[in-house]
Amino acid sequence: MRAVPPRRSRAFAPGHVTGAFAPRTAARDPRARGSVGIGVVLELGVTADAEWRSADRSTVSVVAEAGVSVPISQEVGRRLVAGRPGRWTVRLHHDLPIGQGFGMSAAGALATARAIGQLATVDPPRCVAVAHLADLFGRGGLGGVAAILGGGVELRERPGIPPWGSIARAEGRAPLLVATVGPPVPSPDVLGRTRTLERIERAYRRVASDLDRPDLARFWTAAERFTDRVGLAPRSVRDAVRAVRRRGGRAAQAMFGRSLVAELPTGGRRAEVVAWLERRPTIRAVEIGVARSGARLLP
Repeated sequence: MRAVPPRRSRAFAPGHVTGAFAPRTAARDPRARGSVGIGVVLELGVTADAEWRSADRSTVSVVAEAGVSVPISQEVGRRLVAGRPGRWTVRLHHDLPIGQGFGMSAAGALATARAIGQLATVDPPRCVAVAHLADLFGRGGLGGVAAILGGGVELRERPGIPPWGSIARAEGRAPLLVATVGPPVPSPDVLGRTRTLERIERAYRRVASDLDRPDLARFWTAAERFTDRVGLAPRSVRDAVRAVRRRGGRAAQAMFGRSLVAELPTGGRRAEVVAWLERRPTIRAVEIGVARSGARLLP
């Protein structure tokens, strides 16, 4: 009897940085839950390499580099396979650190869903719904999957995934600097506190009136004001944000990590910021572009 050859697929989902947001989780249908707010979709993200091999029983394994735990992506794989026979394996590569506000849990969930979905002939809307629900109930984030279905600057006007949610998008041309200044902050630790969520809601109300359309100017205005008003950035992040601003750049906390997102000034002032960063070995930074498209299958 001839052995059945393995089948393989690849998918990519971009990372994402939230500038300002407010939770919206009261809807009866969890597909309509998430958040409203503004963010930027990043060129870097998560790549999922999926493989199916013939087997009598059904097993699913989702693994990442260096033994990093990815329970949300594992749950996505388990739900999409739903007992179908075979050995399903997904290997994830994260371009950016997990737990630093760069949307890696949502990107991992969606990349896993698209890669396994192609092998298991699951339609894309179902893949998106499974990824969204796993990220939502796994408390990886609030609306990250919906945000990275497309690229650019995104404005979440209604929470949830399509067709429940509504997102407006615009192209973003200027590159962004993302930087970590300390160890990760697990999302459940932040999103599970009632008082923290109340502070987020109050801060968002102060910036929401200016969010009438998505563009980088509005993103930066909202992100800087939201960071300052919500007051959840650790001292190391606050110091780095102020240092960039003093040198003519724009900067805010990447919600919610020990990290920041910045737009560097031009000319000599740009060199000042770069020199300041280079003198601090604990800060790891990279300048990347805004994504032009969202999650997708790869050749």
